[in-house]
Amino acid sequence: MDVDSETVSKGEEEQRKAIVLILVGAPGSGKSTFCDHVMQVSTRPWVRICQDTIGNGKSGTKTQCLMSATSALKDGKSVFIDRCNLDREQRADFVKLGGPQVDLHAVVLDLPAKLCISRSVKRTGHEGKLQGGKAAAVVNRMLQKKELPKLSEGFSRITFCQNETDVQAAISTYSALGSLDTLPSGCFGQKNPDAKIQLGIMKFLKKVDAPVNAGSVATSSQDSVAKELWNKGLESDSSSSANAGKDGGDLAVGSVVATATLDDIPTLAFPSISTADFQFNLEKASDIIVAKVEEFVNKLGNARLVLVDLSHGSKILSLVRAKAAQKNIDSSKFLTFVGDITCLYSGGGLQCNVIANAANWRLKPGGGGVNAAIFSAAGPALDIATKERAGSLIPGKALVVPLPSTSPLFSREGVTHVIHVVGPNMNPQRPNCLNNDYIKGCKVLREAYSSLFEGFASIVRSHTKLSKESSKKLGSALLESHDHFEQSHMNQFSNNDQKVKREGVYESERNKKCKGLQDELGSDITDSTDVKDKLNSKKINGSITTAWGSWAQALYHVAMQPERHKEDVIEISDDVVVLNDLYPKAQRHLLVLARSEGLDRLADVHKEHLQLLRTMHDVGLKWAEKFLSEDESLIFRLGYHSAPSMRQLHLHVISQDFNSKHLKNKKHWNSFNSAFFRDSVDIIEEISKHGKATLRDEDSLLSVELRCHRCRSAHPNIPRLKSHISNCRAPFPASLLQNDRLVCAPSKDGINQ
Repeated sequence: MDVDSETVSKGEEEQRKAIVLILVGAPGSGKSTFCDHVMQVSTRPWVRICQDTIGNGKSGTKTQCLMSATSALKDGKSVFIDRCNLDREQRADFVKLGGPQVDLHAVVLDLPAKLCISRSVKRTGHEGKLQGGKAAAVVNRMLQKKELPKLSEGFSRITFCQNETDVQAAISTYSALGSLDTLPSGCFGQKNPDAKIQLGIMKFLKKVDAPVNAGSVATSSQDSVAKELWNKGLESDSSSSANAGKDGGDLAVGSVVATATLDDIPTLAFPSISTADFQFNLEKASDIIVAKVEEFVNKLGNARLVLVDLSHGSKILSLVRAKAAQKNIDSSKFLTFVGDITCLYSGGGLQCNVIANAANWRLKPGGGGVNAAIFSAAGPALDIATKERAGSLIPGKALVVPLPSTSPLFSREGVTHVIHVVGPNMNPQRPNCLNNDYIKGCKVLREAYSSLFEGFASIVRSHTKLSKESSKKLGSALLESHDHFEQSHMNQFSNNDQKVKREGVYESERNKKCKGLQDELGSDITDSTDVKDKLNSKKINGSITTAWGSWAQALYHVAMQPERHKEDVIEISDDVVVLNDLYPKAQRHLLVLARSEGLDRLADVHKEHLQLLRTMHDVGLKWAEKFLSEDESLIFRLGYHSAPSMRQLHLHVISQDFNSKHLKNKKHWNSFNSAFFRDSVDIIEEISKHGKATLRDEDSLLSVELRCHRCRSAHPNIPRLKSHISNCRAPFPASLLQNDRLVCAPSKDGINQ
């Protein structure tokens, strides 16, 4: 597209003709970026009309957009209509703005669906708040209804852009337009006038339309797209995170999946060991990486390995990628990723629960490179946790360190473990240099990767109940609170945070009873026997017995054999085991597990268990007081869920800020802020007086409306509730202020803030 050949100067004697340019494109196609680029350099006065910001910086109405556009045209300015405008009906009112003195143009940003989804999922701070996991579903839905504009609608000129080159040409065309210039009429750039939906998106939609047979996975259109992207194993350019909040920048698509659907899959992100500061030969290092990945990748079930480097032009990534392709390594289990290993989720949308650190032998912070970056991002918590486990590490070995929940890497990035690994050194300026002895160096590097991958495998095993038959099917049933299965795969597809799309139920028919269970758990149920087990509850002599599903046994196995889970537990005694909730619903959230057989939940507790209950309470109180000594602003509550979905009696110790990305839906909130949550002090009193605890009806309590736990004001959805509670300073209800139900610092005995 050549602006010189298309721009026709009209001469200063003619009256200036304004332009209404209607941008047509899905979220993430680059509409706002198009406007910004043109307005920055154009001598023609332009006004951008965006419904997301039309109401004094907030979302407004189409009527406001029309009024603002009309006003701008009266002032002699040209107008960008920055809305999706994907069908004729959406465009109709804006088309009427055209007239004798106003040229009506359209620029269609018909970019690949994958690119639009990638940008939408990845961006932050979007004006319309369309970002994160829900964005993929929205883009898919909108593209299904796409209706390309035609000249017959009233346009004098339509420009179609199918790629970034077309977009840049269109930007140049409109940027060069002077106040008295016009453009020739007609359609430019359209390749297939009859195409309503891109072939790529049609391919994904067909997967959804296919009937779901017994034993198959029911997938949403969003998940089809996301899995297609992941399975291609594309290298993702999260180094473009500076553009994450904009539609511009050619971001690769590998990161879509982690945010949208696959953040439940155990994933290890690791840097290339020894090739930076230690100056190991890249060819030899890449050979070893590929060989070790090939050796381990099928031993890890559905877990994934991701090689990470900061540079998009990284030679080690290029070498490994090519050699892995030659070996036909499954690209759904191993891929390369460009980005900062300390912010893969927030900066690139890739959820990794484990990251590897190319450490020094002293296991000390500093020294530059990956080691310095990880220690800095993790904060003091990682240094302290590392020192508790080892003071040094020899080359070729790895050390698994559970990351405390106090670490920013845990709360911000979802990283639960850091694996320190030390490789061979070929740099004469660094300790233990091998002086180019590559026979020994290669041996040590192989040992280093073996230790790293074995450490990751141990983490995966400790978080999942495995048998030999199911060892290749590693889920995300990590050690966590009873309601992990209420949230691990949740994708919020609607603005009111109430309508939830769920995936992955291996059932040919979902009757009402099964659907009710799925709603309760709020996540994938990866084995139909789990559904049956969970439903296999009945009353015997007035008490409830439950055949617990395999996924629900995780806490039981930790309580019975804590020595096998040392990487996760933070305290072990004869009576209890303590561990951090791996999906905390607040800044501080840990579990105190009873170690007694036969105590699956509160219904099993009787007078003979009083001393154990008091011990659990005292241990929980000790940890709450420890946290308060570190942060006096916190307030804690200790209690049990009336009907837990995971086996083994466990006490929640949870801070009342509820500031956590893992608190996602109504059931999460109400499980801690309704009568479903029974305070420990009340349970001890009831057992002492009556020999049993009073249990509440689960369904009715978990479905009540969302209310602030302080002022009791009602809120329509979780985002609105979270926004409110972050600022609410009302006193807690009188019922919580009695009987030591709340635990706070001595200076806050009134708990009025």
